[in-house]
Amino acid sequence: MREMAFIPGGAFLMGSDRHYPEEAPAHRVAVDDFWIDRDPVTNAEFERFVRGSGYVTLAERPLDPAQYPGVARSLLQPASLVFSPPRQPVAVTDWRRWWRLVPGASWRRPYGPGSTRRGLESHPVVHVAYEDALAYARWAGKDLPTEAEWELAARGGLENAEYAWGDTFTPGGHHMANTWQGRFPHENTAQDGFERTSPARSFPPNGYGVYDMIGNVWEWTSDFHSPRHPAPAVKVCCVPRNPRNSNPADSFDPDPAANGIPRRVIKGGSHLCAPDYCRRYRPAARQAQAIDSPASHIGFRCVTRHAPPAQ
Repeated sequence: MREMAFIPGGAFLMGSDRHYPEEAPAHRVAVDDFWIDRDPVTNAEFERFVRGSGYVTLAERPLDPAQYPGVARSLLQPASLVFSPPRQPVAVTDWRRWWRLVPGASWRRPYGPGSTRRGLESHPVVHVAYEDALAYARWAGKDLPTEAEWELAARGGLENAEYAWGDTFTPGGHHMANTWQGRFPHENTAQDGFERTSPARSFPPNGYGVYDMIGNVWEWTSDFHSPRHPAPAVKVCCVPRNPRNSNPADSFDPDPAANGIPRRVIKGGSHLCAPDYCRRYRPAARQAQAIDSPASHIGFRCVTRHAPPAQ
């Protein structure tokens, strides 16, 4: 049984009115007690799951042509998105300048054919689609966190703080999470010590004793994405309790090329979040991710809403 942290339930201010529009409006919600993995699921732990269950991830399977009408069959082979930094400055308006769909890239080969996860055993597993994360959670007798649960755990007991550790990004000049330093996407100075993912617990835990909620890898939640949070409750008595967006209606990408794939909320930012591009290394930050799109900067952790076995 991997270590889990107890998160005391209660009401908190979810979201933010100070940053990206999808984080607004800030609103109070209430969440019951739960337990959350202290670390994101690592390569070593995911390997135990695969060996014990025979599971094959989405990135390792060819896609069903019926689900992707009009898409060339060459694009339906097993593949995943890999961050590939350009050698020179590029406009940050087109993510295709630094992301490549790499055939053969998966959790086993994080950078594509010829790469290996050797030496990355304690790093978060990546290239996991939503269904892969959910399959692991069910195998482990757990679940994926709701967006509200994830955000409450990430805040570490701090009410409305900017970051998981307070209001200063690098207190005393110390990096508190694995994020991007330098000009994105071509220059990574790695002042925090890491160019890509980092081993679990490379940075201090938050107030709940939970590690890597910010930076390193984005993490899946069970909520479908919506363009904004719901309006705040008018009466204190009506604060939503254990909110969960189970309706995919508003989650679809308006781009017709997206083929009507639902999107879930991912949280926490990653090692690719930079001050000049993606300031989403905060508990309130959220982003939409198509459920069929694994990538080299997305992982997950699990929760349980019942007391876990003694550790």
